[in-house]
Amino acid sequence: MGRKRRKKIIIEDLEVFELAEKGRGVAKDTEGRIVFIERTVPGDIVDVQVTKKKSSFLQAFPIHFKKMSDIRIKPMCKHFEVCGGCTIQNVPYQKQLEFKDNNVTQILNRIGKIYPEETIPILPAPSVDYYRNKLEFSFSNKRWLTKEEIDSDVSNVEDVLGFHRAGAFDKILQIDHCHLQGGISNELRNSIQQIAIEFGFSFYDAREQTGVMRNMFVKTSSLDQCMLILSINLHDTEKIEAFLAAAVEKNPKLTSVYYCINDKKNDWVMDLDMVLVHGKPYIEEMLRDVKFRIGPKSFFQTNPAQAVRLFEVVENFASLSGKENVYDLYTGIGSIALFIANKCKQVVGIEEVELAIEDAKENSDRNNILNAVFYAGDVKDILTDSFAAQHGKPDVLITDPPRAGMHAKVVDMLLSLEAPKIVYVSCNPSTQARDLALLAEKYDVKKSQAVDMFPHTHHIENVTLLTLK
Repeated sequence: MGRKRRKKIIIEDLEVFELAEKGRGVAKDTEGRIVFIERTVPGDIVDVQVTKKKSSFLQAFPIHFKKMSDIRIKPMCKHFEVCGGCTIQNVPYQKQLEFKDNNVTQILNRIGKIYPEETIPILPAPSVDYYRNKLEFSFSNKRWLTKEEIDSDVSNVEDVLGFHRAGAFDKILQIDHCHLQGGISNELRNSIQQIAIEFGFSFYDAREQTGVMRNMFVKTSSLDQCMLILSINLHDTEKIEAFLAAAVEKNPKLTSVYYCINDKKNDWVMDLDMVLVHGKPYIEEMLRDVKFRIGPKSFFQTNPAQAVRLFEVVENFASLSGKENVYDLYTGIGSIALFIANKCKQVVGIEEVELAIEDAKENSDRNNILNAVFYAGDVKDILTDSFAAQHGKPDVLITDPPRAGMHAKVVDMLLSLEAPKIVYVSCNPSTQARDLALLAEKYDVKKSQAVDMFPHTHHIENVTLLTLK
């Protein structure tokens, strides 16, 4: 006996009044429940179909627009409606900033009961297109179809290269031009797709886990350098190198070309050997007066132009005089630590990823920075009383944790260390608000400023300054 289908829940005439954290429109139904509606903006009036029902909120998608918002603009990207990457590209940039700034304030207030003494207006990005220095693309033998194409019985069997559509792990949206990454990124992607077809290489089938071409990564820099990394399911060095030689011939501006052989069930490549077949083993990027070497496995700030401005906010909040002992937690490749090293007496960085710490040490040496030291390991295990005794109590503590925020043990250690100042950088204001509420036992939140690292998306960074009570 077949499973009984749930009855569709349709709600009519909902007016969207704001944007939520994930770029979804927010409305209220007649019972006063919050309804999060994808692909809508404030001012839209829509009929929706509910996809998730909770006691306090609903999730839905629009099935009919009764009225389009006056603030809507035409997206610059033709893939906007189906890509799902730049979720608020149909909203003017100034409005995007207003929504993001308001969201950060609401999150700090609602989750952490945090009310900073000073809230500085959000810092806009210097560029709203071609700002990313890294993109990952996937190959597939099945293309994502629009609703119109599905209704017309068009086949989805096609060798494509582009982005995963949300909720479709085995189908790829063919991307002709992406407005996120500049340089040779678009020409490179399109030529790699064509060369693979000419070589007769099969594109990956995620369901059957067969096929040669899997993923490609493109890293660019403001110094006009570009790295190509190809993930391929083929144990034939001669064929791979012939393919990449053709890629270099068609794309002579390539600075560095790598490949890795991936015959696993997942797309993760950081555990695979990277084979250099052309050019230098790295590309370079400048953040103010520090030059970084970026390898195939290096993590680096995705928006370098805005990263400089973000780090300057951190520097200003820290008010460094040149005499301070600074701790930089979750330091990554030491971006912030090396950026501020010439403004303090000593900076000590801690990062869990060992490869990142190797990069930090190498970049420190190459820039002749002598007052920065780095340690690999989980922050909650490394940052102890004995560590502080060895390196001295911090005058300023900078923390830039992942989206999950800081481990409870790290928060406890911060409360024990009692650094006069903490500068907390976060890519997730919700977990930042949680941590700030815990630190409120001994700290006051003096300043807060949001920084827009990723225009046209819901993502936002926020920097707060805490001072010891």
